[in-house]
Amino acid sequence: MDRYAVAGNPVEHSQSPWIHAAFAEQTGQQLDYGRLLCPLDGFAVTLRQFAQQDGRGCSVTVPFKFEAFDLAAVRSERAALAGAANTLRFDADGWFADNTDGVGLLRDIERNAGRPLAGKRVLLVGAGGAAAGVLGPLLAARPAGLVMANRSVDKAQALVESHAAWAARHGVTLAAAPLERCGQAFDIVVNATAASLAGAGVPVSSDVLAPGALALDMMYGPKAQPFLAWAAAHGAEGRDGLGMLVEQAGEAFEVWRGVKPETGAVLAALRARLGV
Repeated sequence: MDRYAVAGNPVEHSQSPWIHAAFAEQTGQQLDYGRLLCPLDGFAVTLRQFAQQDGRGCSVTVPFKFEAFDLAAVRSERAALAGAANTLRFDADGWFADNTDGVGLLRDIERNAGRPLAGKRVLLVGAGGAAAGVLGPLLAARPAGLVMANRSVDKAQALVESHAAWAARHGVTLAAAPLERCGQAFDIVVNATAASLAGAGVPVSSDVLAPGALALDMMYGPKAQPFLAWAAAHGAEGRDGLGMLVEQAGEAFEVWRGVKPETGAVLAALRARLGV
């Protein structure tokens, strides 16, 4: 049986095995999907061993998305734009890297949450692999402007520069800023940092929220609750990362199996399962 896994550190919290099992049942695909805990200094070795043991591909989570990109012989256009990968397919003629994070986030915001991005002001908090993966698709949705805020402004600025031509092509003003001076009254705020995962506080001031803003944390479950409570306390609509997780997983499933699953039913079942 073809084997797949979510590779990262940590991975014990991941709902990806349940999601892909649901996709497989829905589409009649035969596969096994598990968790692959990778040592921080042993990501490449762990993946090569997995590939040698009937592994056909993997999802990649923190903190290995940049490293996953470097391991691939072939990269999709969206992975190349991000410089990061969250999906690897172990093809015989060379590993293929893709990035489905951005399309997953975009579908969740625009379709599931009913919030079109066109003409809106967007704040993307973070400049790691998760932020890199979603920046291109967010810009392609043609918001009026997008600010990347990060503790290390130089990391945000590097992503701004690598996406400058893409932003100009889509008519979007793109800028980098420090967390404490990133602007005010954004329509959409996306937390792509590991703050929730680490149990840290919300990394930005409530001033970033416009009245009725959508505030989305890429984390989900108990770790996301402080961010969601913060959003609600300041008049925003809080949203966790479950929708993005399911949508990006559906895209990855199609990359691996050539079959597109129906994500809406799986997301509803997952929320019911988790009680969120």
